[in-house]
Amino acid sequence: MNKIKYNSMLVQYLRLPLYLIPLFIVGIILLFLHNHYRIGYTLIGVLVLYTAIVIVLYVLIKRSIDNSVLDFAMGYASVQKSILENLDVPYALITADGKFLWMNKEFEKTTGKDKSYQKSITTIFPQITKEKIANVGEGKRDLLSLEFEEMSYKVTVHRFEAETMKKGDMFGFAEGQNTVYAVILYDETKLMALETQQKETEMVAALVYVDNFEEIADSVDSVRLSVIRAVIERKVYQYFQGKKALVRRTDRDKYIVVTDRKGLSLMEEDNFAILEQIKTTKVTNDTTPTLSIGIGVAAEDYSQNLEFARAAIDMALGRGGSQAVLKDGDEISYYGAHGKEKEKTTRVKARVKAQALRELMQTRDDIIIMGHSISDIDAFGAAVGIYCAANSLGKTAHIVLNDISSSLKPIVDTFSKENGYPENLILDSTNALVLQDANTLVVVVDTNRPSYTECPKLLERSESIVVFDHHRSSKETIENTLLSYIEPYASSTCEMVAEMLPYFSDKIELKTQEADALYAGILIDTNNFMTKTGVRTFEAAAYLRRNGAEVTRVRKLLREDMNAYKAKAEIVRHASVYKDAFAISEYSGENTQSPTIVGAQAANELLNIVGIKASFVLTEYNDKIYVSSRSIDEIDVQHIMEKLGGGGHLNIAGAQIKDASLDEVKKMITDVIDEFIEEGKIEKKA
Repeated sequence: MNKIKYNSMLVQYLRLPLYLIPLFIVGIILLFLHNHYRIGYTLIGVLVLYTAIVIVLYVLIKRSIDNSVLDFAMGYASVQKSILENLDVPYALITADGKFLWMNKEFEKTTGKDKSYQKSITTIFPQITKEKIANVGEGKRDLLSLEFEEMSYKVTVHRFEAETMKKGDMFGFAEGQNTVYAVILYDETKLMALETQQKETEMVAALVYVDNFEEIADSVDSVRLSVIRAVIERKVYQYFQGKKALVRRTDRDKYIVVTDRKGLSLMEEDNFAILEQIKTTKVTNDTTPTLSIGIGVAAEDYSQNLEFARAAIDMALGRGGSQAVLKDGDEISYYGAHGKEKEKTTRVKARVKAQALRELMQTRDDIIIMGHSISDIDAFGAAVGIYCAANSLGKTAHIVLNDISSSLKPIVDTFSKENGYPENLILDSTNALVLQDANTLVVVVDTNRPSYTECPKLLERSESIVVFDHHRSSKETIENTLLSYIEPYASSTCEMVAEMLPYFSDKIELKTQEADALYAGILIDTNNFMTKTGVRTFEAAAYLRRNGAEVTRVRKLLREDMNAYKAKAEIVRHASVYKDAFAISEYSGENTQSPTIVGAQAANELLNIVGIKASFVLTEYNDKIYVSSRSIDEIDVQHIMEKLGGGGHLNIAGAQIKDASLDEVKKMITDVIDEFIEEGKIEKKA
């Protein structure tokens, strides 16, 4: 039988009588040194007798002490085992490879097994694998949560490194077993149910706007307008009240809706059917009402939920309307975003934005204007228009351009010192950052994504930012703007700026090269007035013609070199067709100075092929894959590009993808197309 090992304190206590013997010896020596021989001999006798008694007692009593300690330990272990056996929490001991050593009654009751079950725990709970058990270090670890027979459990594992255990002990450990894992199951079923209930009753705020109420009011008489408004209101109330929501009208074309997560889930299930239901209300042959919905949820309090809803409705309107945007904390979701943007006939917004921009410019000393990286003609033309506005107020303005593409260079060259423009009109990012101070206004054109701008650091350092853009808003937007003018219905940013200039100041007189730059931007983004054109597009073009824009001169400025033309032809020639409707082509970016622009032009050309409903051109440039996507009217390419982290318009969109090959990006596009076909967002025949 192996000896029982006591802890150090108990050992010292048992050895205390032995420690007195050296003291007797020291005392005897001192007595002899001082000539007390009689007393010394007496103590020697006493020492011999004491030593003999201590040794005899130590030998005789130790077995009794061992037995007493062992009885106590066994009794304590039995009590401990009994406590674990009757514990209301499922408790089991397993080996490192997951096999059961022991389980209490509650564990048996929960799993339907008994103590004779010695298979692996994985056979009962497949989620608890040997690898997860091996990753448990010393002490306690919450391993995972799992579902078992309609119950929810949190699994906690304790690892014990004990001294070598004996075969036949109270838990039945194997000989030499020294690593044991205690598995505890905590029933979280009620807690999960309460959490689900709490989440379902979480407050959701929504704002509902009729997008084109002003246009409807202008197109019908007051009697018919009252009827139409009543029909719209009835449909809005019926839909939201059917989802157990509280709805109230706050203005003639605005509503506020309050519901909970459960009601929101019902709306998500039918993809916010009210968006389509409202379109069945006929106003005139070519006019139907549309709704925009902004929903806010998962904020810290009710008022912040409403702020989330305001941000969401702004995003919905900024994407063209006729859709719902859900802001769930930091997550943004879009619903019903497949319709065509409606052109607004009123210019009230343009006038208001022009006046607001004028007031901001008057309070600043310097204006820095920038577009997106690898700037195109629309971005530069719009920047020129903003420069003209600043110049009319006598303000110093600069345009940020890092790389001037071959297609943009002929137009940029017209803004030279010889033509009366300052040498520092065009700056790179480094000089722009040096020039910027607290009294500088930063104006961003043709993009609303900070990472896409020529110099994102300008935005980080500026507290005065203005945005002019015609692309739909995405999850990534420029924040803390003093003025934001985003109109997805516009054909181009140049159209928006040209429309705003007459309201900005009567003193603005555009030079021919300035009018040409704005006109060229409209011409390129509308593909020679073939796509996304409306009444206001032609009116903006007419304004620029009156200010000296010359079609022939612009056409000469936009001519391509031979290499770019050949590259575009090669892209079209090597295009493949997916699902009989989607043209996809790749371009290595070689032999041209502006490969991304060539790719975009090729995407336009692919739409001229019979049967092609959407085109995608993948261009490899600057360690990125640039995707240019185009469609005519049936496919929402902007929604497809959003899946790839990009954005744009219903018919014109793009994306920039890092750390991926051309083949990988092509696979991403086809996967998204397949997903949309399966979900019904794209017709199978498409």
